[in-house]
Amino acid sequence: MNAFSSQNAAILAWLLCTLMLNTGTCNNFTIGCNQKDKLGLLNFKQRVIDLSRVLSSWNPDQDCCQWRGVNCDHITGRVTGLNLPCSTTLANYIDKEDKSHCLSGPNLPEWLYTQRYLKRLSILNSSFVAKSKFWNFVSRVSELDLEGNLMFGNLSNNVLLNSSFVNLSSNDLKGSLPRLSSNVAIFEASNNSLSGTISPLLCDHKMLNGKGSLIYLDISRNHLSGELTNCWKNWKSLIHVNLGSNSLTGKIPSSMGSLFSLASLHLHENNLYGTIPTSLQNCHSLLLFNVRENNLSGNIPHWIPHDARVLQLRSNNFSGNIPTQICQISSLIILDIADNIISGQIPTCLHNITSLVFNNASESSLYFSFALSNSITYVFEDGLELVTKGRVSEYRNNLHFMTLIDMSSNNLFGTVPSQMFSLVGLCSLNLSHNKLMGKIPYEIGNMRSLESLDLSANQFWGEIPQGLANLFFLGVLNLSFNNFSGKIPSGTQLQGFDAVSYIGNPDLCGLPLPKICWQDGEHKDSKPIDEDEDKYEFLSWFYIGIESGFVTGFLGVFCALSFNRKWRHAYFRFLYNMRDRLYVMVLIKMNSSG
Repeated sequence: MNAFSSQNAAILAWLLCTLMLNTGTCNNFTIGCNQKDKLGLLNFKQRVIDLSRVLSSWNPDQDCCQWRGVNCDHITGRVTGLNLPCSTTLANYIDKEDKSHCLSGPNLPEWLYTQRYLKRLSILNSSFVAKSKFWNFVSRVSELDLEGNLMFGNLSNNVLLNSSFVNLSSNDLKGSLPRLSSNVAIFEASNNSLSGTISPLLCDHKMLNGKGSLIYLDISRNHLSGELTNCWKNWKSLIHVNLGSNSLTGKIPSSMGSLFSLASLHLHENNLYGTIPTSLQNCHSLLLFNVRENNLSGNIPHWIPHDARVLQLRSNNFSGNIPTQICQISSLIILDIADNIISGQIPTCLHNITSLVFNNASESSLYFSFALSNSITYVFEDGLELVTKGRVSEYRNNLHFMTLIDMSSNNLFGTVPSQMFSLVGLCSLNLSHNKLMGKIPYEIGNMRSLESLDLSANQFWGEIPQGLANLFFLGVLNLSFNNFSGKIPSGTQLQGFDAVSYIGNPDLCGLPLPKICWQDGEHKDSKPIDEDEDKYEFLSWFYIGIESGFVTGFLGVFCALSFNRKWRHAYFRFLYNMRDRLYVMVLIKMNSSG
């Protein structure tokens, strides 16, 4: 009986220690690393090239659970996670990643494929070949993060991924898209060389059985083709979808309207055509809608949710007027409808977009957090390419700080409503290449946050308002090819821009233009004079002076001789005497030479 009680007491003590391991109590009872796993990890270290010493802490004399990047189960001591990052930051700050010093294979150790307790595998910025058995192995891993490797290999629709988190982006993967099980919540495979259609990824009805749990999908920047699948009803849990920078064709399917939780949709840089389906108005949570650089047509949708942050429709064939419903999107920070055939006038209600009036765009964050079943939360920051300051820039972590209105290259006409100049939180305004006219009011100086302003190739007239000189953050200005007149206002910013910012305005004068403004308001061409031109001007005036002096002297002598007889007779006697002297001198010279 005593033996039985002692045995129960020992079991109870062991259970208590097991429950208290996470609090640091009963440290003496902590189970060390499994010896098979330790030997396997040491074999791993020997078979890879580790120039950056990522595995330098893997000392055989220490417990492998204490090694850098190794996670173990507290009860069994088996290795459950490998996290092997590698920094690619260069000391000389060259804008290029250098992965030559990170882990490289070419093949992963065989030990890795035998692990059945491994739940998380993270290898970043390294190089190895992914063989077919690699995909069989990773199907058993709950979290797979292989971003930014030089990972060579082929995917196919025979590969089934089962991990809740899969990140294969920025590698050199080829082949077709794999299949996804209902366990996958996050799948990212952007910036690879995958080809084929997207149907194998999303339309495996037998595998899903209507229970897809996918939240985040990013397969952008690949070589995918074909039409958008009509299988979106299987993925109603999707929050983020990015299919941009591929070669997808066809129309946007109406079944995408079943993505009721969708917050971010990127379909940019494809060959999509047709109109935007009205079923997308069911996506009430949509914050970012990006369909730039396609062949879409029709009117700008008027059903964009009131909480939307970004609307990017540039470089399509959208027509019609700008709907006034856009003014009801009070949280909008990016309105990009450039390079379409939109006509009509600019709405007078833009001041209702309060995020552009009160300069609170930074509060409109564009990040998404996803809590998976393992109680780990993943945070993703959304990004976007924008044309601002005359170049294409990618905004990611700082997107929510950017505010932009771009209506350039359309058929807009009329005057710019005065309400637009109350958008004091706007960073970039581009209205170029339209048919806008009228004067620019002084109130434009209230837009103190402006960093880029382009009003070129319109029909604006009148003087440039002095208020522009108050825009101290203005880095890019283009007022060329309008009908501005008068003097360019004095100001540090305005005088510092190149003359190309003002060319094409014949009646405009003042620095930095070569036209000089006079006090009477007229201007005169002033051209730089080089040394040759300066010398020519001096000689011209010199000869003019000689000729003037000769004429003046000749007239003076002629008048004196004409009115005084004695002077006239004396003058002619002098000439006759000089003639005789010259004659005698010539004869003497000729005789002496003979």
